[in-house]
Amino acid sequence: MATQWRMFADGNALVRALADALCAEAAAAVAARGTFHLVLAGGTTPRALYTELARRGAGDARWHIWYGDERCLPADHPERNSAMAEAAWLAASNIPEEQRRPIPAEFRAGEAAAVYADWLARVGDFDVVLLGMGEDGHTASLFPGHDWGAETDSPDALAVFDAPKPPPERVSLSVARLSRSQRVWFVVTGSGKREALLHWRQGAKLPVSGVRGGLETVAWLDQDAWSTAK
Repeated sequence: MATQWRMFADGNALVRALADALCAEAAAAVAARGTFHLVLAGGTTPRALYTELARRGAGDARWHIWYGDERCLPADHPERNSAMAEAAWLAASNIPEEQRRPIPAEFRAGEAAAVYADWLARVGDFDVVLLGMGEDGHTASLFPGHDWGAETDSPDALAVFDAPKPPPERVSLSVARLSRSQRVWFVVTGSGKREALLHWRQGAKLPVSGVRGGLETVAWLDQDAWSTAK
């Protein structure tokens, strides 16, 4: 299924539309199955989204929160994706703490990946996966030239020991596990992403192009990230 490209005038318009869509998907999942499983991303625009979700009072006891990747840093380190999401939204939400599952990356990457994979083995497909994209086309902590875990028998969580950006030690969900989602939504903003986005649109083999949702794959873009080149 082809990636959908949704472009917005600026980040504020993107965040509002994304929050609308996320809340609608949550309501639909809860109505259909009684639960909503959401995978969170790090980054500046996701932080703005989480702030907007907090403003709306989003999330309740039927929501379950997961993470696409994490840096191996202390649990309360401000550069941890989970610490950012907790501060911006989750700590003040009505989502029970036991249903907010950060990757335990304060341990070594290998141990943390094994623990998270064990937790994920008890969970079916995600409803929505939120991901970003780096200037090199990486997503989560899946980098060009590294193992992306794209095979169907790949582990759900991968230990990363040599990431090309600090810190080098991380944990990432694999391409195979991220693709076990109804919807995969990439959030891509800023002019620094134009070149990687163009390569993605042209069919380059990049980590970002390897993840696909079962029902849809959408790139949510602002004007600065979009390039009209074909």
